[in-house]
Amino acid sequence: MDITRSTVFIPGATSGIGLALALRLQARGSTVVVGGRRTALLDEIVAAHPGIDAVRIDTADPDSIDAARREVLERHPDLDVVVAMAGIMQAEDWTSPDFLATAERTVVTNLLGPIRLAAAFLPHLRTRPGTALVTVSSGLAHVPLAATPTYNATKAAIHRLSEGIRLQLEPAGVQVVEIVPPAVRTSLMPGQEDSPIAMPLDAFADEVVALLAAHPDAHEVLVEGVKFLRFAETSGAYDATVARLNATDPHATDRHATDRRAAAAARA
Repeated sequence: MDITRSTVFIPGATSGIGLALALRLQARGSTVVVGGRRTALLDEIVAAHPGIDAVRIDTADPDSIDAARREVLERHPDLDVVVAMAGIMQAEDWTSPDFLATAERTVVTNLLGPIRLAAAFLPHLRTRPGTALVTVSSGLAHVPLAATPTYNATKAAIHRLSEGIRLQLEPAGVQVVEIVPPAVRTSLMPGQEDSPIAMPLDAFADEVVALLAAHPDAHEVLVEGVKFLRFAETSGAYDATVARLNATDPHATDRHATDRRAAAAARA
């Protein structure tokens, strides 16, 4: 994957990690197409960053993915990189009866979305040399956060999916690259933008792009801040890492405090 001359489509790039990577890839020489659900945000990005193109896409909607594929390939027939960036992260409480809707929405967006996106663009990518499919998993694929069990599961699935499809696609000429973020200061969850334990967005994006430039044949992109999660099990530190992660997570702390208050009220 040559980030100095690729044509890259990044659904889920109207803010956060997706937009930060889009701007850096453009600065390195790539042609970048950002995708998202909100056309107003797409218009703002195009106006603020000359040279970036934008296409509306909702990766939870198969018809929207198909329409975006036609539009992207019509305007950019030299497309050679697709980044499956779009995702959601929402807290769930599986001790209550109302978690199912959130769980189903998370699976559709975080797992079915990238699968459908790959299905839409792989026929094109396989016709061109030097192409790549980029997936985005999470450190939570390897160490669970109590507040977000379905998110953890979808990211674990993306990790294993990336490893599996790599065995099929790389012999067919399509590189599969998995970006593995730690907690990053974005609006993915309430309060995360100001979290002292999350990695600053600019620092994360800078490190990712530097790694992509230094290791164009990489299978995994691991910033230093995610390695304690990625290798927790193989290092023998899994239980301690699970405890540390959940003790410092504000969403887990809030949920546990609510549980304690409810228990106290039941006893009173």
